[in-house]
Amino acid sequence: MQPPAGSQVSRVPAQRTPPEQLAPPAPAPAPARPKRRLRTVLAVVAGVLALLCAGGGVVGFVLYDRATAPDRSAPDVVVVNYLQAVLVTRDDNRAALFTCDGSLQVMDDYRDQIVSREQELKVAFSINIENVVASKPDSSSAVVTAVIRRSAMVDGVQQSLTDPWRFELRDQNGWRVCSAQPM
Repeated sequence: MQPPAGSQVSRVPAQRTPPEQLAPPAPAPAPARPKRRLRTVLAVVAGVLALLCAGGGVVGFVLYDRATAPDRSAPDVVVVNYLQAVLVTRDDNRAALFTCDGSLQVMDDYRDQIVSREQELKVAFSINIENVVASKPDSSSAVVTAVIRRSAMVDGVQQSLTDPWRFELRDQNGWRVCSAQPM
């Protein structure tokens, strides 16, 4: 085949580069490690971590539930916890956890009387629950008696008053205070 007319193509025969001037051949690349092992290891580690987190969450929930659940295992324990909630911490929501049907009006009135007397004397009463005695007429009802002691320092003199109370309880998925009355 002839070059087109007027082209300046040389007719020099092809020349080869001498072998000593050639670049050395590139070494063959090392075979790559399959990525499957790394993926498998990462998947196993992620799975174990997920199981540990889920197990920790379940354990945490169970421990939290046990720690915050009110103790309604025995009538005397319920009365003490109820009186602590009503008279000491004055937490109606906590107190309701220990009653049959919400707050007991007689105990709310007693607490209001204590608060009024504290304001009148400008002191804070220390409330102690003493001599708690439980009796169970049958397996689903109980009577608990307790003495509520109110103490305060009034005009530099330590004073205290005691009020005996009687509580009736029923076992309704745990013991609960259903009524209260001063004795």
